[in-house]
Amino acid sequence: IFDHIPQGRTVSIEREVFPKLAEEGKLYGYSFEGLWIDTGEPEDYLKANRLWLNVEIKKNQIKKDVHLGEQVEIKSPSTIDNGTTVGEKSEIGPYVAIGKHVTIGKNVRIENSIIFQGALISDSTQVRGAILGEGAMIGNKVKIENRCLIGDHAMIHNGVTLAQGVTVCPFKEVKENVLTPNKCLM
Repeated sequence: IFDHIPQGRTVSIEREVFPKLAEEGKLYGYSFEGLWIDTGEPEDYLKANRLWLNVEIKKNQIKKDVHLGEQVEIKSPSTIDNGTTVGEKSEIGPYVAIGKHVTIGKNVRIENSIIFQGALISDSTQVRGAILGEGAMIGNKVKIENRCLIGDHAMIHNGVTLAQGVTVCPFKEVKENVLTPNKCLM
């Protein structure tokens, strides 16, 4: 397939490479019965997560090695993987998938979001409709709005608000509010 991708320019796999492979008889398909969703955009990935939670999980799925503080509320459907800790008075869900070894502080609110393994979400933070990458570190009293994408090992400092659709690249440190929607921080 790489022989069909020219160097030095952007290439559309769907419009340039696949047609050439089809002409040469080298493009194959797979007959699949079931649900398939293109998750190329963060909103689509969140939509697929909601669908998966509705169809496969249905109720809450909390693994054995999860530590929940007092007065934690988990709204269905949500799933929490092994080694995760959720601080007291936090509210998780609905439509939340949390990976392994995530640490969530006290009074945290997370809904319609995906949190990858090893992330840290500090006290009194709100995450709504976002994707937090592996090892992301989120400070106290942070507000992360819909369609935000936080890269692996990014750090969001205390008190920061991220407007709708903000993308934070991996290993990026954010110390101030980003109130411009759909901004990309590299």
